[in-house]
Amino acid sequence: MKIYKYSISLAIISIGLIVASCSDYFNQVPEDRLSLNNVFSTRNGAIGYLSGVYTYIPDEFNQRQVQETSLYRTPGPWTAGCDEAGYPSNKADLINNNTLDPNEDTMVKYRWKSWYSGIHESAVFTKYIDIAPSDQVSDAEKKQWKAEARALKAIYYFYLFRTYGPIPILKEDYNQDTPSDKLQLPRASVDDCVNYIVSELKGAQSDGLLDNASSDAVTGLGRIDKAIAQAFIIETLTMRASWLYDGECKFYSSLANNDGTKLFPSTPDDATIKANWEKVTTECESFLNQYGDRYQLMYTDKDGKSVSGPDADGFEPCESYRQAMRTPRNQIGNNKEMIFYRIDNAAGTMEYDRMPNDRRISDGNYKGGSLLAATQEQVDAYFMKNGTSPVLGYKSDGTTPIINESSGYTEEGVSTDSYTSNNGVEYAPIGTNMQYVNREPRFYADITFNGQRWFSGTNGGNITDFTYSGDCGKKGGVNDYSITGYLVRKGMRDGDRNQQLVCVLMRLTNIYFDYMEALCHIDPTSSNLWKYLNMIRQRAGIPMYGEGENALPRPTTESEVMDLIRKEKRVELSFENCRYFDVRRWGLATEFLNKPIHGMNVNGDGNDFYTRSIIVNRKFDHQYFFPIPQGEIDIDNNLVQNTGY
Repeated sequence: MKIYKYSISLAIISIGLIVASCSDYFNQVPEDRLSLNNVFSTRNGAIGYLSGVYTYIPDEFNQRQVQETSLYRTPGPWTAGCDEAGYPSNKADLINNNTLDPNEDTMVKYRWKSWYSGIHESAVFTKYIDIAPSDQVSDAEKKQWKAEARALKAIYYFYLFRTYGPIPILKEDYNQDTPSDKLQLPRASVDDCVNYIVSELKGAQSDGLLDNASSDAVTGLGRIDKAIAQAFIIETLTMRASWLYDGECKFYSSLANNDGTKLFPSTPDDATIKANWEKVTTECESFLNQYGDRYQLMYTDKDGKSVSGPDADGFEPCESYRQAMRTPRNQIGNNKEMIFYRIDNAAGTMEYDRMPNDRRISDGNYKGGSLLAATQEQVDAYFMKNGTSPVLGYKSDGTTPIINESSGYTEEGVSTDSYTSNNGVEYAPIGTNMQYVNREPRFYADITFNGQRWFSGTNGGNITDFTYSGDCGKKGGVNDYSITGYLVRKGMRDGDRNQQLVCVLMRLTNIYFDYMEALCHIDPTSSNLWKYLNMIRQRAGIPMYGEGENALPRPTTESEVMDLIRKEKRVELSFENCRYFDVRRWGLATEFLNKPIHGMNVNGDGNDFYTRSIIVNRKFDHQYFFPIPQGEIDIDNNLVQNTGY
């Protein structure tokens, strides 16, 4: 892919073009208008330009090197920027140290620049596609492709809005001839942003998007369709109904444009809060009614082969859950749980970050960097096999766990037997520290702990040793060692670190959680709320609430039910770029992020390793959103900065 780099103001006025998409339809697009006429004079040129509009979809497989990425891909520091995990050192530290700055020249700048570039490219495509000859591109295809570009534009606004808060909406096609005084654009309010994103997505749905893009004979899977647009409508309305956006957050109550226009709503009353959540339920029910057969939870056996459901012979919860997020490119059609994903991605980087740096292995393709380290807080969040939480909180020192005695959790001793699933899948080998035994199946899919076996197969089967002198430990690791004594395991399986995987950005359970959250605010006793929560738990292989074997009691108050939903979402969607934004929109960032993160004692050997230890102290006081890049503030007199920067 060849890219023309260009200086871009907020309005993206330069005519320099992102070119030659991941589909490799053509090698470059010249930079003048006459050349655009030439580009759109052929089918390959037109569809290649549309593919270029797609390139700004995030590639969340490379969250370690956000400062090194090109204008496209746009990964974020979301996993290490919250309490789920951490890297030895990367740009997420600016968030965790509370030192993110408007002058930061890569992470802050490039997400803004990239998504506005995608918005601009959408406008260019929409303007020029109609000149494509009818014998090259049919009228039906032009309509469909314009709808895709329109939906992509709205999706890029969604990412901007989620990251930076209220942002300017470009309702005109600005170009190099636009007078500078027309480029002094203010930020739109929360409601204007939400209404615009939703209306554009709905407009694309009604005016050209396919019901199912996999039916498109031109490019097939990976294209925006009505279901994907509906999912982003739901995500947008869920944000709007949340504490951070609905006027309850006082931190932004005075944020206003230079003309006095307030950017956030006034404090809502109970009726308004309920009405906002009812909008979410309406859109969720529309999605589930229309696409409930097309999208389904993944159920597999221990080898990853599909089975009919949780009652099928051979159903394996751990592998079913793993496969929902781990899809080889040549098996996309087998995963009916994925809604939105990126095919072209940095899977090798993700795999390197999550594979142990095992010095017993000489083949570099079969060992990684031990870099993406899960926190003790995230480890504690996973349930026990009986479906209850092992840790209820922490004592006044912030480190010592308050153990839920009824859960069966203990940190004393080691296992004398191998802990396996009903299908004979080894979850924890003999000799495992007891805190990692009798945990729920998702724990074993998501977390590599000390004493766990790395996957069997080629160069596999080793017991992972994160102790100081261990084969995966700090002593010989230089910088390539786990800072917490754990690694994120999600999405990993047998084989080397050169596997071509799909980067899943949204799946069916995202919609389930949006729906449950909305229902909780309306009626926490709703049967649909418990239906979908129990579907997730049943697939996870743990007891459900109010039904089934060893059922757990259902709470009835909104706060109690919401607490359950948050705990379940923290596990089910762990390391999937949700929690960073969730704790902020819930108003819980100070509670979870303004404190140290913990892990095991990676400077210790033997039993000393199993001492809960502070890894680093993290701070939070105002970074609900990224700052607006200072370069944009400098050239736009009407663009105001986020509070606190």
